[in-house]
Amino acid sequence: MGGEQIDRRHLLERAAAGVLLLSGLATPALSQTRSKASEDTRMSIFKSPMINLYSRDLARAVSFYADLGFVETFRTPSSGPPVHIELQLDGFTLGIATVEAARGHGLRPSGDGRWIEIVLWTDDTDSAVNALTAKGTPLLSPAHDFADGQLRSAWIADPDGNPIQLVQQKN
Repeated sequence: MGGEQIDRRHLLERAAAGVLLLSGLATPALSQTRSKASEDTRMSIFKSPMINLYSRDLARAVSFYADLGFVETFRTPSSGPPVHIELQLDGFTLGIATVEAARGHGLRPSGDGRWIEIVLWTDDTDSAVNALTAKGTPLLSPAHDFADGQLRSAWIADPDGNPIQLVQQKN
């Protein structure tokens, strides 16, 4: 890749392939095959992807993400205590639901975090990490460079232990 810049989609595809390889869920050939196959045979029945998190304290979780710049766009029920709230940031939708709501669907969330990851792009990873950890946000991995020095990233945790990657593209 030399000194050329890599676009975000390519970096995310590389990162996802690396996670599959490290976890033993794919071989290098399978990762390349999946990437090419997904370009040719995408399912067109899905739209508006989002991530849902389950929280033991919905108000605390919503407040945390609002401090990161997310804006509430939906809640249910519309009156009374909510069981699900959706927030958006730059076109990305994040749903947060109560653990009790999950149990109402037959799900059994337990433990801290589900080990999904939310990725937030920023102009300055170090400043973002410093500001958030000064407010008491847990630091999972300190800021460091990767992808041949093209990215700088750190990981923090939300109030329920879900990891959030803060990443910037370096010039």
